[in-house]
Amino acid sequence: MTTIPAAECSSPPPADPATASAPRLRGLRAVIPGLALTAAIAATAFALRLVPGIGVVSPMILAMLIGITLHNLAGTPSLAVPGIKFSVRRVLRFAIILLGLQLSVAQLIAVGGRGLCIIAASLLATFAVTSWIGHRLGVDRKLTQLIAAGSSICGASAVIATNAVTDAPDEDVAYAVACVTVFGSLAMFCYPLLPALLRLDPQSYGLWAGASIHEIAQVVAAGFQDGAQAGEFATIAKLARVAMLAPLVIVLGAWAARSARRNGGDRQAARPPLPWFVLGFVALVGVNSVVAIPAEAKGWIVVVTTFLLTLALAAMGLETDLRKLAAKGIRPALVGALAFLFIASFSLALIKLTG
Repeated sequence: MTTIPAAECSSPPPADPATASAPRLRGLRAVIPGLALTAAIAATAFALRLVPGIGVVSPMILAMLIGITLHNLAGTPSLAVPGIKFSVRRVLRFAIILLGLQLSVAQLIAVGGRGLCIIAASLLATFAVTSWIGHRLGVDRKLTQLIAAGSSICGASAVIATNAVTDAPDEDVAYAVACVTVFGSLAMFCYPLLPALLRLDPQSYGLWAGASIHEIAQVVAAGFQDGAQAGEFATIAKLARVAMLAPLVIVLGAWAARSARRNGGDRQAARPPLPWFVLGFVALVGVNSVVAIPAEAKGWIVVVTTFLLTLALAAMGLETDLRKLAAKGIRPALVGALAFLFIASFSLALIKLTG
C-alpha cells in the first residue's frame, strides 16, 4: 500500500493576517504623500479666500490653478502620484455622494411644477444645443460633453462628476472648468443689473438665476443682490437643478456604452459604468428628505463636501499640462460662450412665456 508523506497530506498552514494585510498597508502608505499634497493645496485655496477681492472665487477654482501652476513650473513629485490619482477617483466620488445631503424632496416641491419644467427644459435644451455646436465646430466629443454638463447643471461639480463616465483627459476637465467658471462669473456680475430692465419680479429673477448661472456660489451671490426673496428662490431653484445631475450621468454612461458597442468594443468595455457614487448621491437626498439634520451639522457637511471637491480639483491641476491645454485652441471656449448665452436666453424666454 502506498503511503503519502505527512508533509503532503497535511493541510496548508493558515494565512498570517499580518502577511495578508501587508499589501493594503503598502497601498495606504503609497497614497499618503499625494493626499497630503492635495489637502495642503485645498487648505491654501480656502485661506486665499480670506484675501479681499478673492473671496468671490470658488476654492475649487483656486485649488486647480495652484495645482496647475505647481505642475507646470516645478513638476509633480512621482512620490505623490498614487495619492493624486486616489484623490481624483475615490475622494471625488465620495464628495459627490455628500452633495446629496444638500438637497431634499421638499426643496424640489418648493420650486413648483412650472419652475421644475423650466429648469428641466433649459438643462436638456442647453446640453443638446451645446453638443451640436461642439460637433459643428469640430471640438472633441468628450470635451464638448464636459462643457455641456457644466453649463447646463452646476459648473465644476458637474464637469468632474460627468468625467467619471466620459473618462476625458485631465486637460479637458481643466478647460471645461475654466469655461464654466469664466462665464458663470460673468453672469454673477451682470445678472443683478438686469431685473428692472427685463421687468422681472424677485421670484422670476431668482428662478432665472437658479436655472441658468453655472455655480451654486455664483447663483447665491447674484440672487441675493436683488434681495432676500430673490436670493432664497434662486438658491432653491439651483439646488433643484443640481438634483438633475444624477440622471444625466446615468444617461451619459449608457450612451458611452452604446458608442463602445457600435465601434466594436468588447462586451466588458461596452457595459455602462456602474455609477455607484450617483446612487449614493440619490440615497443621501432621500435621507435628507426624511431625517431632520441639525442646521449646525449641515453647515459642517457643506464645508467638508466643498473641501473634498477642492482637494479633487487640486489633484486634477497637478495632472494638467498647459501645453496640452493650449493645443486645444479657442474653439472649445467658443462652445462655452455660446452655451452660456443659450441657457441664459432660453430660460429667460420660458420664464416670460409662462409667467
